[in-house]
Amino acid sequence: MGTTQLESVPEPKYWHLKTVLTEALDSEFSVGEILPNERDLAARFGVARATLRQALEQLELEGRLQRRRGVGTTVAPPRVGVAVGTEQHAWPGAASDAWQPLDCDRAVPPAAVARALETGADEPVHTVRRSRMSHGQPVATELLYIPAASVPDLTAIDTPSGPARARAVLRELQRLTLEGQDRAVELGSARADDARELDRLPGSPVLVLTTRFFAEGGTAALSVATYRADTCRLTFGDTPGVEIHHDPQRQAS
Repeated sequence: MGTTQLESVPEPKYWHLKTVLTEALDSEFSVGEILPNERDLAARFGVARATLRQALEQLELEGRLQRRRGVGTTVAPPRVGVAVGTEQHAWPGAASDAWQPLDCDRAVPPAAVARALETGADEPVHTVRRSRMSHGQPVATELLYIPAASVPDLTAIDTPSGPARARAVLRELQRLTLEGQDRAVELGSARADDARELDRLPGSPVLVLTTRFFAEGGTAALSVATYRADTCRLTFGDTPGVEIHHDPQRQAS
């Protein structure tokens, strides 16, 4: 490999280096391959090691690189296409739902959630915690808030918590006629509990998908789903995913 010197550019040097490194990853390296050490990479691109580290850290945040103890920095696999879909008439827990229920309890929700649900500020709601896996790795965690008024017939269910309670709440929710839903996506940072479930560090970039489910003229449930921003992208089409071919050895599905 020849030596590539960076010319004077108006953008930060590490950011320009990130672009150059991205092109090198696409053309010269394969998934899982270990990158040369920092000294050799800095010499190749004619930059200080501090500048190189900034670029590598940014690529790690974007999911292009993985740092593994005892191994080094390796090329990460392409992001997994996680289908969110466009179905407007399916409650959480339907047959086509890819989420797995983990737990359920009754607690007072955050103030913003209470306002969206139009419940009292101190009124407990059913909080279902679920997770989603793809290609053998955790890609999302969800908190699903359901007011007691949406599932009034839970008195016969004596399971106080756990996956069985979560499934029971979801079954009762499906008795309502779903009138529609809306969704919003925003960039956020992982809270400590989300980071633990997603196997990431607190503060790691995440995509937060908020969904409101409408029935009987009001909000019957609200979902706050947190997706790993470094390993997945959300797909909203009718197909189950998006396929991108980088080269014959690398592809995302």
